[in-house]
Amino acid sequence: MADAPDRSGRIRILLVDDHQVVRRGLRTFLEVQDDIEVVGEAADGDEGVARAEELRPDVILMDVKMPGTDGIEALRRLRGLDNPARVLIVTSFTEQRTVVPALRAGAAGYVHKDIDPDALAAAIRSVHAGHVLLQPEVAAALISEEGHGPASAGRGGNLTEREREVLRHIADGRSNREIARVLVLSEKTVKTHVSNILMKLDVADRTQAALWAVRHGVTE
Repeated sequence: MADAPDRSGRIRILLVDDHQVVRRGLRTFLEVQDDIEVVGEAADGDEGVARAEELRPDVILMDVKMPGTDGIEALRRLRGLDNPARVLIVTSFTEQRTVVPALRAGAAGYVHKDIDPDALAAAIRSVHAGHVLLQPEVAAALISEEGHGPASAGRGGNLTEREREVLRHIADGRSNREIARVLVLSEKTVKTHVSNILMKLDVADRTQAALWAVRHGVTE
């Protein structure tokens, strides 16, 4: 049976890493944060997906390189299951050939395993709020892989002016709540605009929508 959802407002975390010492270190630090709760652990991608479905965490901290089902495959499976958890990659490998596939598979960002503990907590809060954590060089690599032809650019012609305005804020890294506050809209209305934007641009998530906006000058 799945654990009951937390009602305290804390961010519920699932740790997915094949190294027990890493999981233990993360848990030790995170459990002293007033607004963060570690609800479970998993040692590989298979177990991570199963635990994510059971526990329904808010944020998953996941390694990329794991035996068996790795983090990238786990991300694809979570997306296929329509799991709402935001995934923050915590990895020793920050090369573009490792990080870019993870972001394309649905990760909300990534941090290195030697990150300062306070910075990790800030990163967790950021992705939970709907932000995307991308370093400039990785964003450039992702953009280079996007479609650059007329068909890709033409998709933006279907956006309404309000949707383009929302897209600009997505590209700036704002969450739905922040966009609603800036545009004086309800969060429900912003969520509807975001869904329409993803459908019209034929992209899978906010990360790809933000990259599309940068590539096609919507942010200017």
